[in-house]
Amino acid sequence: MSYAHDDFASLVSRANPAAQQHAYNQAGPSSSYPPHQPAPVPNVTPQYELDPFFDDEDDQATPQASATRFNHIQHPTNPQNAVTLIDEPLDSTPDLPLAKSAAPPAGTSTFTLGEGPQKSWTFDDDDASSHRSHGARGLPPPKNTPIRSRLRRTWKWPWEKAKVLAPERKIWLNDRASNETEGYCSNYVSTTKYNLVTFLPKFLAEQFSKYANVFFLFTACIQQIPGVSPTNKWTTIVPLGLVLLASAFKETEEDLKRHQSDAELNARKSQVLGEGGSFVEKRWRDIRVGDIVRLESDDFIPADVVLVSSSEPEGLCYIETSNLDGETNLKIKQASPQTSSLTSPQLVGRLSGYLRSEQPNNSLYTYEGTLVMSVDGVERTIPMSPDQILLRGAQIRNTPWAYGLVVFTGHETKLMRNATATPIKRTAVERQVNVHIVFLFLVLIVLSLVSTIGSSIRTWFFADQQWYLFISDLDINKVRSFVEDMLTFVILYNNLIPISLIVTMEVVKFQQAQLINSDLDMYYAKTDTPALCRTSSLVEELGQIEYIFSDKTGTLTRNEMEFRLCSIAGVMYGETSAEGEREDGAETRRTFDDLRAIAGVDGGMQSLKSGGLGGGGGKEALVVKEFLALLAVCHTVIPEVRDEKIVYQASSPDEAALVAGAELLGYRFHTRKPKSVFVDVGGVNQEYEILNVCEFNSTRKRMSTIVRGPDGKVKLYCKGADTVILERVAPNQPYSEQTLIHLEDYATEGLRTLCLAMREISEAEYKEWSGIYDQAAATINGRGEALDQAAELIEKDMFLLGATAIEDKLQEGVPDTIHTLQMAGIKVWVLTGDRQETAINIGLSCRLISESMNLVIVNEENAHDTKEFISKRLIAIKNQRKTGEQEDLALIIDGKSLTFALEKDISKTFLELAILCKAVVCCRVSPLQKALVVKLVKKNQKAILLAIGDGANDVSMIQAAHIGVGISGVEGLQAARSADVAISQFRYLKKLLLVHGAWSYQRLSKLILYSFYKNIVLYMTQFWYSFFNNFSGQIAYESWTLSFYNVLFTVLPPLVIGIFDQFVSARILDRYPQLYTLGQKNAFFTRTAFWMWVANALYHSLVLFGFSIILFWGDLKSSDGRDSGHWFWGTTLYLAVLLTVLGKAALVSDLWTKYTVAAMPGSFVFTMIFLPLYALIAPALHFSTEYAGIVPRVWGDSVFYFSLILLPFVCLIRDYVWKYYRRTYHPASYHIAQELQKYNIPDYRPRQEQFQKAIKKVRAVQRMRKNRGFAFSQTEDAGRQDQARIIRAYDTSQSHQRPSGL
Repeated sequence: MSYAHDDFASLVSRANPAAQQHAYNQAGPSSSYPPHQPAPVPNVTPQYELDPFFDDEDDQATPQASATRFNHIQHPTNPQNAVTLIDEPLDSTPDLPLAKSAAPPAGTSTFTLGEGPQKSWTFDDDDASSHRSHGARGLPPPKNTPIRSRLRRTWKWPWEKAKVLAPERKIWLNDRASNETEGYCSNYVSTTKYNLVTFLPKFLAEQFSKYANVFFLFTACIQQIPGVSPTNKWTTIVPLGLVLLASAFKETEEDLKRHQSDAELNARKSQVLGEGGSFVEKRWRDIRVGDIVRLESDDFIPADVVLVSSSEPEGLCYIETSNLDGETNLKIKQASPQTSSLTSPQLVGRLSGYLRSEQPNNSLYTYEGTLVMSVDGVERTIPMSPDQILLRGAQIRNTPWAYGLVVFTGHETKLMRNATATPIKRTAVERQVNVHIVFLFLVLIVLSLVSTIGSSIRTWFFADQQWYLFISDLDINKVRSFVEDMLTFVILYNNLIPISLIVTMEVVKFQQAQLINSDLDMYYAKTDTPALCRTSSLVEELGQIEYIFSDKTGTLTRNEMEFRLCSIAGVMYGETSAEGEREDGAETRRTFDDLRAIAGVDGGMQSLKSGGLGGGGGKEALVVKEFLALLAVCHTVIPEVRDEKIVYQASSPDEAALVAGAELLGYRFHTRKPKSVFVDVGGVNQEYEILNVCEFNSTRKRMSTIVRGPDGKVKLYCKGADTVILERVAPNQPYSEQTLIHLEDYATEGLRTLCLAMREISEAEYKEWSGIYDQAAATINGRGEALDQAAELIEKDMFLLGATAIEDKLQEGVPDTIHTLQMAGIKVWVLTGDRQETAINIGLSCRLISESMNLVIVNEENAHDTKEFISKRLIAIKNQRKTGEQEDLALIIDGKSLTFALEKDISKTFLELAILCKAVVCCRVSPLQKALVVKLVKKNQKAILLAIGDGANDVSMIQAAHIGVGISGVEGLQAARSADVAISQFRYLKKLLLVHGAWSYQRLSKLILYSFYKNIVLYMTQFWYSFFNNFSGQIAYESWTLSFYNVLFTVLPPLVIGIFDQFVSARILDRYPQLYTLGQKNAFFTRTAFWMWVANALYHSLVLFGFSIILFWGDLKSSDGRDSGHWFWGTTLYLAVLLTVLGKAALVSDLWTKYTVAAMPGSFVFTMIFLPLYALIAPALHFSTEYAGIVPRVWGDSVFYFSLILLPFVCLIRDYVWKYYRRTYHPASYHIAQELQKYNIPDYRPRQEQFQKAIKKVRAVQRMRKNRGFAFSQTEDAGRQDQARIIRAYDTSQSHQRPSGL
């Protein structure tokens, strides 16, 4: 069956706004609701019964699950068995320009109950048992069918089957008591990892996923068995408890910060309609389903609400959804005409009835519901569509106030349904440590087995010869004895695995996170925002990143458009004058002041037909005036006066920038009426009558407005991409060649360009065309195509006026950061909701895509074409590379093609192609698609991934990656809360990764290897001693002194190495980003490096034990004639081991600070003071009797000091010689960098960079001839084209008559 592929196609299709083909209007463009007559309904069977919520955390997707998609398909086999549910037709017809493709209201569509198993598709290899099933979304049963009971927030056992929600929820208007009985969830949200109930089980599960902790728990348990442990029974369980307490403290502190962020969010205030008929302030957490809220301009929406009415004409409302989909252009929502007149608390408070709404789901772009209102005792049914839904996380813009009915709250909102639970992430280094601990455990078992066998041989075969030990093999249970001896030796050697390692790693990671937090280079003074490392356990992975997945809007860009340059009549103008970019230097750029001066000159109202211009300043002035008039008139912007300043409401930031540019140049657009616009030109008010608007869409790539100017002439003003405008201008244009040169200059600078053209239209021609346009506008089927064809008839033989250049302002330092990261071997993928042209243009301007790259653009309409295109390009690229050609590639793929590319049969091929490219840009992608792309790479590549974003639409992507970075400092954004690290500027990513990441990885690698080394050296001497103590289990060192080894005497060197060591300086890491590849290749923590450290530890332990045995052979006699004794030898060997491992720490340290001195020489000095004091005091307290009387004998003997000098010297001389040999004859890249740093050798590469810049212009022009970004990202829908109708609803001259809503 082909269900699997269809399932995923359906899932990603729903996740992608670009791929949505108005699924909620399946019956065709002619269908509308309510139907005037009940149509015969075919028997239909849905393909699937349930529609679970796509849980991104568990990688589960469910096919055909759109909240508003109902495929009317005749059952192929048994139609007579289908059950058909039909509701009555509605009794009111909406007349909304934004609702033409709205969903049928709940209760009016038809469907049948089909059979067959629910299909599901698992993307990743996560725990399938954690998949959650959510309620089906569909249509309600007939009226006589009672509403099913709602799913309340009750305790559910893991083995219980999930309840299926009713296909709808009923929300009562102005009846909070009835809504509370339905059991809807509160508006409280939590993004935390733990709560009081889950902390203990989650924390213990995480801690005991580390094998070391499991091993020490096992050791602590067997130490409690009487007669088995050779050491004190508390020597393991106490340190383990301290380790767990330290980890619990760290986890608690980090999660408390998340709790604090959630508390701030939940405590925000909104105005809710109270029982007294007035609005009262309530905290977000106290808002309930069914409440009516008042939202004001710039407010964040506290829950998912249905728009009831607003201050704007016809109930219009502007929202910004950058939190949801990353787009900053404003979206227009519109209340139903039946409710848009409810503009006071009294009117809206008298509402009665209920809303039949779909169940909560994660689809951002769909909604269906039916509002049933009681008006004069008669029920009126009003359909609700996506045009009326305002989602939590969006922000009200340019709308003084709006009323909304709350439909989804808290974790049932669409925003939170797109979020996932905070995952427990574990690093690659931690997993390697687990593997190494398993290896060491096997070594420990082998050592214990050897010792046990030796002990058994002694007991079973040599008991008679060792009669003085009183061992009788007759009374011994050999099996029990063997097991007990095995456990004894396991305890004896247990610290071969360092118990201090885990807590040391936790402390070091926490301190590394504090260093990141306190780095002033990553502090953004403008918003008073420092970097914040929220999850310190992941810091070392910052040094191993191979892929970065970045959002565009708000992450790479500032969400600001600025009118920078323009070319009019072949002359370039800018804010400041400058020499032109041409080599002859003949061209100069004039200033905007010059442009304003020219516009102020009356050049006469000559005819501006093609060919009607000759030379002369007056004719140039005429072109300038028409150019500026076009900027001020040809748009869909609505002006609003705020604080005596005009603010432009625009559905596209580019549009607003162009109108603001016209205002800057003296043409101030200030009033819009339904049929005209008014422009202030030098104090003179001019009226332009708007006759027709031919709207922008991605096929046309242009927008035209037909106006009647102040002179009474009909003119066509047109702006769009240069490729489409130049095709439609008249031949023999006087300025085309010069304008093209300027366009190339603009595009080289990464600016977004538009060409502007116009022509005069005779009255007769306009009258004839107007009839064609009106006929096209009245078309029901294919209205958009008919309007496009009508526009083609009039958009011809135009006169080219010039071009504009808009800068989509990048965040500071973005191009340099991306270039440096690419030099460091990191591949950057940009996943954005913006359109393809915009994304390519930003890619060029931020140096993600370079001039020398070839673009691979995937823009296919179906799965077959997508697969064929990707496969062919992949084969071609592979063949090309086999011949030795290695050109850089950039892959550009749009949301629809990505839908197909993520299908299972194509995904591997797509990924292979993407990996061959240096840069990847995915356009028009939804939040869930972002997460799917990340998971595709995560599953199939053994690479560490980082995702960075600034909005709630990036949360799924951030949590799917190994490391999530959020851009903080902007109020209301949730990415920083859900991220592992929060920074305020994209450019800080460079230091975060290349410096802090590289340092953290190298420090932690050295710390782990050194911790293994120091324990193996000490405890292997115990193993060698077993051959001399008849495998009796006798310990060489006093029990508590053994414990002090890790807890006191060697605790500082790993900490200092892990916190302060720098293998090279920050300056060198920034200068040579290629050093970052050491972390990507895991050069410092390989399996080879681990076993080399283990071998070195074995060598040192053997040398130390062997030399000590030789020195003390025959039990060394002291100066007073007494035998030195066991504890004299043991203490001497112990201190020799300590001095050796401290010397080894000194050898491997790359940076010496005061802390290094305190940790290494200081630790030995401390031991030489502490140990004698302990040896004096402990026996006096009957605490450690082994040390009784030993201090004067040991610390007063010259052999003791001779041993402390000789043994470490013999051990470490080999290490020193090896280090010299490696650095001299086989240096690594960082060794050379260390020498550059040591001797401050200058870098001559800037000269080379200057040479490269000299050829950049040529390559840039060649590239930009093929790809020029054009400045237009307006909201578009080719099938609807209702922008013109919306703007005609406005009369800004009457703005003072707006209702106050109070």
